[in-house]
Amino acid sequence: MKNIKNLCYLFIISLNWITILKAQEVEDLTRYVNPNIGTAHSRYFFYTPAAVPFGMAKLAPSTNGSYGNPSGWEAVGYDERHQSIEGFPNFHEFQIGGVVFAPTVGTLQTRPGKLEEVESGYRSRFDKKDEYATAGYYRVYLKDYKVTAELTATERVGFHRYTFPATDSANIIFDIGHQMGESGPVVDASVHYEGQVVKGYVVTKPAYVQKYQPNANVTLYFYAELDKRPTSFGTFTDSLCYQGQQKAEGKGVGAYLRFGTREGEQVNIKVGLSYTSVENARENLIAEASNLSFEDAKQRAYQRWNQYLGRIHVNGGKEADKVKFYTGLYHALLGRGLASDVNGAYPKNDGNVGRIPLDEVGKPIHAHYNTDAIWGAFWNLTQLWSIAYPEYYEDWIQSQLLVYKDAGWLGDGIATSKFVSGVGTNFTGLAIAAAYNVGLRNYDVALAYEAVRKNELESEKRIPGAGKLDVGVFVEKGFSPYIADDTGKPELNLHGSPFGASHTLEYAFSSFAAAQFAKSLGKKADFKRFSHLAKAWETLYDPSTKFIRPKDEEGNFLQDFDPFAPWRGFQEGNAWQYTFYVPHNPKGLVDLIGEKTFNDRLDSIFRESQKNVFGGGKEIDAFAGIQGLYNHGNQPNLHVAWLFHASGRPDLTQKWVHAICDEFYGTDGIHGYGYGQDEDQGQLGAWYVLAGMGLFDVAGLTAPNPSLQIGTPLFDEVVINLPLAERSRKFTIKTKRSKNGPCYTKSAKLNGKVLEALQLPFEALIKGGTLELNMVPRS
Repeated sequence: MKNIKNLCYLFIISLNWITILKAQEVEDLTRYVNPNIGTAHSRYFFYTPAAVPFGMAKLAPSTNGSYGNPSGWEAVGYDERHQSIEGFPNFHEFQIGGVVFAPTVGTLQTRPGKLEEVESGYRSRFDKKDEYATAGYYRVYLKDYKVTAELTATERVGFHRYTFPATDSANIIFDIGHQMGESGPVVDASVHYEGQVVKGYVVTKPAYVQKYQPNANVTLYFYAELDKRPTSFGTFTDSLCYQGQQKAEGKGVGAYLRFGTREGEQVNIKVGLSYTSVENARENLIAEASNLSFEDAKQRAYQRWNQYLGRIHVNGGKEADKVKFYTGLYHALLGRGLASDVNGAYPKNDGNVGRIPLDEVGKPIHAHYNTDAIWGAFWNLTQLWSIAYPEYYEDWIQSQLLVYKDAGWLGDGIATSKFVSGVGTNFTGLAIAAAYNVGLRNYDVALAYEAVRKNELESEKRIPGAGKLDVGVFVEKGFSPYIADDTGKPELNLHGSPFGASHTLEYAFSSFAAAQFAKSLGKKADFKRFSHLAKAWETLYDPSTKFIRPKDEEGNFLQDFDPFAPWRGFQEGNAWQYTFYVPHNPKGLVDLIGEKTFNDRLDSIFRESQKNVFGGGKEIDAFAGIQGLYNHGNQPNLHVAWLFHASGRPDLTQKWVHAICDEFYGTDGIHGYGYGQDEDQGQLGAWYVLAGMGLFDVAGLTAPNPSLQIGTPLFDEVVINLPLAERSRKFTIKTKRSKNGPCYTKSAKLNGKVLEALQLPFEALIKGGTLELNMVPRS
């Protein structure tokens, strides 16, 4: 009997342990991530499956990255429609690209060749069935060489694993001195082989650096270790090879290693990356990967992605919606990656190397990042960061302030601290003010306010890289006048802009954000001044047409006004789209237009736009849709579907947000983010995540007592659960549907108490709790 009791006891203990272990298991959310979605006509930095959240090492195949892009923004890199791969670049970032590795077999070739002539270079054909990609890992079989290539990464170290056939002519090409993606032309390069190490650098001149900081360059460093010694080696310059040579310098240089391999033999490469020096690239490798195998790195990458993706966990709903949701979240976490080293070294704006201070255990107190412009990101990324990744948001601000201290101005976009303002505006000040507004303040607040104030008001000695070169005339006149451009560089006009109307709307919005920042700090005079500028949008409202309308230098409305015409007064859009650009006072806009007229107009806009998939239809082009009524494929419209909350029809917001989620967003290579429209480093992906949760703020969290408008989640339950170090309690959104089919949220309870309006105070979200949504059938 005693033995039976003991056995029962052990059985119960075992069951308890099984229960505990099951509870500790983390769902593999990477299975919902499909990086290949929307890769037709995508930007260079878009497709980088072998990476970790916010990392420096971003590895991916390239199909046409060697073609470059003349203006710095055109689609290039990896395209779903292409059928050959030209190698695997290690750097993918806005205005940054290069350091390409490529495995081949047989005759040595040192140029990538062309898509239409695969044999003209070292590129290889591949089949889609032989390709696999998810968050943190990539694999492909190169048909022409019978080589399987695999990629993964840590934060600053890339891992390549090439599985070769039996051959005495297995090659690995290190193509360093050629243009790649958005890198712009190569200025200089160096490659050096010694033992089982290949190291070097490439100096590039990206198109946006040429425009905004012409005396600057972007330099990429690498230090690669191989686990096999080659039988022969050499260097090359373009197509000229130098067997037995260990070092080469100048444009077009690279190195090659040749091996004898058995069938299925693998050659592994670990490559430390840096923007400061080869030695720091080596330090990054040692710190992050000295004892790490490819499999170890791959599993750590999966673990890291699941930790970050798992901060927002959804249950129920459609499988396709989960794929869209977590793929969108993946892109939101992928962009704007590290630019500093493990020891705190970072590239300064003037080309020198700076040092971020270290904490008591010898780690940098914050990191430095590259970033595309923040234009429009207040309707997606910064809201998402505030909700689920607050520590990154604060880090990002410290990074921006680092550039401000070094260069004297905030940068809208930065590549290794060099100014690369995408559209010539600058919303970094608004992003900082919004962070402060929601309680994210782990940075020098006084310095932050100084930077924001300067960004919004000052024009004297303003440098091109700071953007907003017409802010002086905006402050003086209360609007930016329309001035036609004949220079080809419209962003550099000081006295107005060919985009004067959209600039006026944007500067009014950022002035409103700065006003709240000033008020919080007790700066009454600044608050009054910013509040006045925040009303500038009213000066461009034309009551006769009920449109925002550009004005000339004399303050007269432009003649021959066509609300469909893009680029005339409006950047990447038209009056139909930009008239709704009053995010800080949507109720004021509704009152001017009239509630019924506003609702009828906006509802009809969406009905018509639905015929064009809420963008440019099925035309594969980044600018498809800018002449339409609504264009979800570009930033200026991303808040518009949520404006019905300000006009008494939140049900219409829910209707059209869901339609956009269902129809604009797809799950294949061509139909992903519209058809070939610019996803912009996670912006469109983050928008879908917010919509999927049923939360969004038109004002970008800049208003006093910020809140989120409540919509209809795509899922039965959404759980926002951060590490304890960031937030102590989780926040859960639950839906109560009366029946299947289309529903909308009629009312909501927060922690059991009925909310007066479909608005969730941001403070309530960060405190934790439960939001219950009462959903009824849509009529």
